[in-house]
Amino acid sequence: MERYDICVIGGGPSGYAATMRALDFDLKVCLIESNKIGGAGLYDGALSSKTLWELSKDVMNTRSKMEKYSRGCAFTLDFAEIKKELNSAVKERATMLEGQLQSLEKCGYAGKFKLKYGRGKLVTKNEVEITNSEGAKETIQADNIILATGSRPRKIPTIPIDENIIVTSDGIHHWDKLPESMVVLGAGVIGCEYATIFSNFGLTDVRIIDKADRILPFEDEDVANMIEKSFTKSGVNIHRNSQLVRMDIVDGMVEYELKFKDDTHKVYKVEKALVSIGRVPNLEGLGLEDVGLELNERGQLIERDTQTTVSNIYAVGDITADISLVNVGELEARYAVKKIMGKAYRPLEYNNVSTIMFLNPPVAGVGMNEQQAKAKGIQYKVVSIDYNKIPRAIAMRNPPGFFKIIVTNDTTMRVLGMRAVGPHATSAIQGVALLIKLDLGVEEIAELIHPHPSLVEGIQECMRMLLGKSIYKPHIFRDSMKCCWWDGKQFYNLHEKDIENCEIDFDDK
Repeated sequence: MERYDICVIGGGPSGYAATMRALDFDLKVCLIESNKIGGAGLYDGALSSKTLWELSKDVMNTRSKMEKYSRGCAFTLDFAEIKKELNSAVKERATMLEGQLQSLEKCGYAGKFKLKYGRGKLVTKNEVEITNSEGAKETIQADNIILATGSRPRKIPTIPIDENIIVTSDGIHHWDKLPESMVVLGAGVIGCEYATIFSNFGLTDVRIIDKADRILPFEDEDVANMIEKSFTKSGVNIHRNSQLVRMDIVDGMVEYELKFKDDTHKVYKVEKALVSIGRVPNLEGLGLEDVGLELNERGQLIERDTQTTVSNIYAVGDITADISLVNVGELEARYAVKKIMGKAYRPLEYNNVSTIMFLNPPVAGVGMNEQQAKAKGIQYKVVSIDYNKIPRAIAMRNPPGFFKIIVTNDTTMRVLGMRAVGPHATSAIQGVALLIKLDLGVEEIAELIHPHPSLVEGIQECMRMLLGKSIYKPHIFRDSMKCCWWDGKQFYNLHEKDIENCEIDFDDK
């Protein structure tokens, strides 16, 4: 029976990261994957959806520029070419991941690394049974096991999901043409991202079913409101405060019935539907009960800093109770290997995890938002600046967006969180993420010389506002700059000048 230092079950982003980190420590590693290396993060998740978002954004921008600068020129979209580009991106990434593993088996790590295709099942805490696609079985031994089997889209039994007419995120990338109309069930990140993508293409009537009074309920209202305005501008119809009564396939179309707050019912018909109501961990068939692994009330593995209730078995990525993101899964996977080697000198931290929502405009965040700070009873200062006060954004012809930073309500003004909404949002948050990691205040960025013209100068101006020395004064630009503090009950302006009617109406100048 083959023996390994570490057996990794699952070849998605988390399992791949764990494998590479284990090889860094010169460990003997077996990676087990049931289907394709890269997992949902490659084929039906982050890379594929974000590639489609980039392509849809290009189409939207091209159409907009042609309408503005090229009178009389028609724009025609070839979706077959879009699909070809999407498949090319997925193939490029898959080739890179698989190619590295093949090279590892042949040179450098020969005898140290083995990739086995099949389904892994825990037999004992040190034995894993592998069943390949032909049904053949083999068992290997491992001193330590890392479970990284990922997740899949959540389904509702009463909805006939066929991954063609009614789909989850697993099926939406396989459409061979753009639908004339579609509805998205779920107003969270994934649902709103796909609504953005298909509205960007400009050929689909897009609708969103939202049981709440606004989309993205986990984000602050100013963030959600900007995205809703963008949806309205692009023709997306949001069924607010609606409850899905039923969704069926009728004559090759999607028929869905909604119940609203006033108890009225309405029936709609569209060509396609996307069900986007979260994800569930892939834990079936792993033999958890055979080795005594415990689950929490949400059906996720109980673990502490990646270590499960069985000391030599670790769980990372979407199967744990932590944040279900590729970058978090990779972080946990690498940490688990360090813990196995006795090199994890401090617990995992999640307070500076950077996130991005690929919407129109994009939304990036790190740390707390305002509603999270309020829920924890924290008194804080908050400052924001709209893109229209940043020279680079003006040069870009004023795309919608803003920066918002939350700090502690004391003299140290330690950074608690940030939200960036607009172009370049992802790159803008990293400096603030570092401040959160180091538990530092605003002085460092306020005094740093930023490139000009750049959007990140807006972040510097936010920090200067908190210090009362900004170039642009918030009491003058009240429509687009905010600088105040929250005492637990209400907001108060910071550095406010006692001047009446000092705001300028720039539209009249």
